[in-house]
Amino acid sequence: MPIEPLLPLFYRLDREHFGSSLAPAGRSLVTVRWSDGRMTRCAGLYRRGPQLCEIVLSRPVLEPLPREALLSTLCHEMIHAWVDRVLELREAHGPQFRARMKAINAAQSGFEVRVRHSYPLPGGADPAAARWLALCPRCGSSSPYRRRVKGLACRSCCQSLHGGRWHPSCLLEFVAAS
Repeated sequence: MPIEPLLPLFYRLDREHFGSSLAPAGRSLVTVRWSDGRMTRCAGLYRRGPQLCEIVLSRPVLEPLPREALLSTLCHEMIHAWVDRVLELREAHGPQFRARMKAINAAQSGFEVRVRHSYPLPGGADPAAARWLALCPRCGSSSPYRRRVKGLACRSCCQSLHGGRWHPSCLLEFVAAS
């Protein structure tokens, strides 16, 4: 898929699914841009700081994928912006996020907004480059990581044992890869 301008998509999705609340009177509450090419581990992100409020989409991840992946990722990040800027709540993928995601998915069939994606990452995940193995003490699953990540929990255990919510009993243990 060739890279297309994000602002027209942002305004269209804002009108269709957010009642123009992210761009009241045509003035966007967030900036929207493509990454500079270095963002290769995630499809998109929403971030806010004292002088910053932006949605950044990964050119390397999304460029080779169908347009639906772009729309899904942009809409996902717009939900984060909506929860933060319009509802003024601090939640990641909490009840407000999930309710809006469900409403958007029910209102259209062109793409599906999800909490997590499984898009292929550029260059693939190189297990040989991993310095750490994350082990789940509950289910025994392991995943390679380049660095240790604090507070990381096993997704499948959290989903099956705690309704999809993070729980300290599902924390992963990191051991040096051999």
